[in-house]
Amino acid sequence: MKMGDEAKTNTDLRQEQEKTLTSPRRRYSLLAQLLFVSLNLFYGRKKSLSKFKVLEVIARVPYQAWEHVAYIAMTHTYKWPDFARRIFEFVKEARHQQDNEQWHLLILEEMTAKKHLKENFFLYRLMPQAMAFFYYHVSWLLYVMKPASSYALNADFEDHAEHEYMEFVREHPEFEREPFESDFEGDYGEFESLADLFRRIALDERLHKEESETRIQHARFH
Repeated sequence: MKMGDEAKTNTDLRQEQEKTLTSPRRRYSLLAQLLFVSLNLFYGRKKSLSKFKVLEVIARVPYQAWEHVAYIAMTHTYKWPDFARRIFEFVKEARHQQDNEQWHLLILEEMTAKKHLKENFFLYRLMPQAMAFFYYHVSWLLYVMKPASSYALNADFEDHAEHEYMEFVREHPEFEREPFESDFEGDYGEFESLADLFRRIALDERLHKEESETRIQHARFH
């Protein structure tokens, strides 16, 4: 797996789904709640492939913001190699997470195209870019002012995505019988069904959330 986590068996993925569905969601911040309310306002409460695609467009941008700030920091700290190396390791982690979200987006885009789903250009092309632009600058500003707050906002977003994907699988038992076929299997992974694909994506989101939660604690003590 591209997340550095061992590939899960079907049984493991089902167990991970049950773990998510029986776990409470995070206590979302006002900013996160505003984002989720906006998504529901524009795209409805119903979960869909097209709505998840919007989520994935937005999901990448905190990692882009952190990477940008970290690169700026490296231009001022390269004369202290040990510190610069730590920043560079953080950049690699952020880029890795960003790439993982990108695979999610590419797979969903491919899936909506194969299913010939009709999408409004404004809602599904322009609006996601506008929301991502706003989210990027909020994440960037929070990271510059108080890194823990930026990590917390990302943890909220990833927790929301984790639960939404797992609930999506529960709402669609037919996914268990629908095979997953994609041009990106060699890049992301092979799965017997769409249900397992979405469970794996949800598990990725959980790992992102947990990494952000770890960074919150680290930021508070440094």
